[in-house]
Amino acid sequence: MGKVKYVLLDCDNTLCQSERLAFEACADLTNEVMKKHNIDATYDTDSLLEDFVGHNFRNMLVGLQKKHNFEMSKEEQDDFVERELGEVTKKLSQKCTECPGVTEQLEWIQAQGYPMSVVSTSAKPRVVASLEKCNLMRFFKPEHVYSAASSLNPPSSKPDPAIYLHACKELGVKPEECVTVEDSKSGSTAAMRANIPLVAYVGIYNIEEGKEKMDQMAKTLTDTCNAKVVMYDWKEWPEVLKKIEA
Repeated sequence: MGKVKYVLLDCDNTLCQSERLAFEACADLTNEVMKKHNIDATYDTDSLLEDFVGHNFRNMLVGLQKKHNFEMSKEEQDDFVERELGEVTKKLSQKCTECPGVTEQLEWIQAQGYPMSVVSTSAKPRVVASLEKCNLMRFFKPEHVYSAASSLNPPSSKPDPAIYLHACKELGVKPEECVTVEDSKSGSTAAMRANIPLVAYVGIYNIEEGKEKMDQMAKTLTDTCNAKVVMYDWKEWPEVLKKIEA
């Protein structure tokens, strides 16, 4: 494809180990929703991750209503989304850590002169809280942190490619001139639908769930989302970029 013009990066579980912390914070609110609507179901961090990894909370509420056959008013959804954002942002600003090796590779990308942007499903305050806690915000202009929940009207969520298409338009590049790094099926599907060359980062699964899950995700993101390269560790990044550009 020739030289990449823009490096686009997912945040949750790609740059920052934020997904589990975020789902921890929203489990209690999810159970409050279940109780309020007389649904005989409870969720913990793991069961929420199983069903909704890669989705923002608004999209999760839509999924819960479909799964359990109940309805929330727009006002009620807005209220829960606002509360969840506050809880998650607080937790991430206290506990979030970077995915191993990210700082070193972002320094390398910067030194090579590639511009970078963050393209996330999550609400922008949550993304910024994660990046600031991990000391990664220094690599990005604030206006180049794009959020499907905050930057779009109406809000969206990956696997809808809208946030990628919006970011490319704002940055003045064609999708096929970029590369993106994603860890989840929903994010990878969004990249594929936007026609952006995709690097599947699966190292986070080895940290959180073990090698079997990592290998499973590598296969899923290659077979179903057309990932060009699978990256098992961030230290592989310079070689990965070389493959993409070749």
